[in-house]
Amino acid sequence: MTVDHGHRAWQVHIDGHLDPDALAESLVAVRAGGGGPVFVWVSEPTPSDDAVAAAAGLVPGRDLYQLRVALPLEDPHLVWRPFRPGDDDEEWLAVNNRAFAWHPEQGGWTIEMLRARMAEPWFDPAGFVVHERDGRMAGFCWTKVHPATADDPALGEIYVIAADPDFAGHGLGRALTLAGLWWLHHVRGIDVGMLYVDGANERAMKLYEHLGFQVHHIDRAYSGEVT
Repeated sequence: MTVDHGHRAWQVHIDGHLDPDALAESLVAVRAGGGGPVFVWVSEPTPSDDAVAAAAGLVPGRDLYQLRVALPLEDPHLVWRPFRPGDDDEEWLAVNNRAFAWHPEQGGWTIEMLRARMAEPWFDPAGFVVHERDGRMAGFCWTKVHPATADDPALGEIYVIAADPDFAGHGLGRALTLAGLWWLHHVRGIDVGMLYVDGANERAMKLYEHLGFQVHHIDRAYSGEVT
């Protein structure tokens, strides 16, 4: 179990399934840290998890689908360049925060948050696809490689993807997805693409299903207010 204070809410990640005592302990830690909105995450939730969460005053908040697809897919037919750390930071923040103004985790990023991610050992600007139009950053696809484990092959994740709202309706979501997956396969040699998408985002789900993605598993966030 990990308990972290995100920039908009507490994030509690549970290993395995919910246990009443362990959940109570995590909520005590949140309360000791000042309380506030909390999301308790469980992978592959069961009715038992729903019941334990409800007994603690939490309700099912979000279902996050992990989707996977075999690579390669089709050519993206998109002109793009790699992200330039230091030069692109502020413009990327503006595009990201406009695109995700509604999102509880991805919206409202700060320069400190971006730089913290760029300091991670997995960060590779070459796999951070940027597409420009009219001299502006119109969209991006930020990828991340997960090394193979005993349970999974190496995975190429679409970590964050978005188009500036000013360029909505230009088909950039599909093109940027394909560009990121093209880089993961042809440059990094990854044969399985992966991403997470909110189950309530029907438009994105349809796009990814059309590209051949299938649901691998579901993570559920139980939400509440700790006072």
